[in-house]
Amino acid sequence: MQQLKYLILYSVIVALLILGNARIVFGQQAVYKDKYTVALDGSGDYKTLQEAINACKVFPDGRITIHVKPGIYHEKVEVYSWTNKISLIGEDAAITIITFDDYSGKGLHNTFTSYTMKVLGDDFYAENITFENAAGPVGQAVALHVEGDRCIFKNCRFLGNQDTIYTGGDSSRQYFTNCYIEGTTDFIFGAATAVFENCTIHSKKNSYVTAASTPEGKTYGYVFLNCKLTATTEATKVYLGRPWRNYAKTVFVNCELGEHILPEGWHNWSKPDAEKTTLYAEYNSTGKGANTTARVPWSHQLTKKEAQDYTTRKILAGADGWNGVVKVK
Repeated sequence: MQQLKYLILYSVIVALLILGNARIVFGQQAVYKDKYTVALDGSGDYKTLQEAINACKVFPDGRITIHVKPGIYHEKVEVYSWTNKISLIGEDAAITIITFDDYSGKGLHNTFTSYTMKVLGDDFYAENITFENAAGPVGQAVALHVEGDRCIFKNCRFLGNQDTIYTGGDSSRQYFTNCYIEGTTDFIFGAATAVFENCTIHSKKNSYVTAASTPEGKTYGYVFLNCKLTATTEATKVYLGRPWRNYAKTVFVNCELGEHILPEGWHNWSKPDAEKTTLYAEYNSTGKGANTTARVPWSHQLTKKEAQDYTTRKILAGADGWNGVVKVK
């Protein structure tokens, strides 16, 4: 009976959050702010990110900015689907860190519940923050899980091993600019249309960088623009990608590829039929890993004219003409 009471109470609280982010305030109108500060030392509005996110108005009219003071925030964070237009702004990614250590196989966790940060709300923006899964090399362990549309990450770091960033959502568009992303196997994976511009992509072992699952019919999948691919001394044989699903699309434009990138470039994940449906391509690759003459025959080298279609604006535009920019307070 006691458990039933707790279950009913929990259900009521969740319903209140969903239906208007209601707060129980006697004799007062609930007041919402458009700026919050999170600080571990108690000098801000909240000590944890999740508290600040929970305080935000549901489906706000304008952008809500959460300033995150330097510190190591040991918490598992979710930006709900009804909490959109959220900005998380840190001071320096090197000292503003969100970290947790769940992984697939830990208790009841699987890949999609192993995240440190989960973003379901649209129009999310993050700057100067590190997202880390600290579980170590134990299998799938996601640092960032994103399903929201029109999401931007600027000057951020993503630290992990296998499955560091999950770009979920068949219709999601995501933009990573001036970011550092590290991992081991398939450490950028998922179905979203995503642009990685001026990013450093760092491999930590012999494996695969990407595992796109682009839905059939999508014009773009993953596009890397002006990125630099680096590696540890342990990583000497790395593929640019393999198809999680058969219509995977991954393109590298004007990227510097380290010598750890294998001459063949791409792997079919032991699915010969995927060779007929994937789009794996490069344009103007440089560096010691840019031996394009030895690439697998089912990959492509874009012409200059074809490469002109791979701009941030064109890739992310969608039906609403999004240009990959948000106004941040």
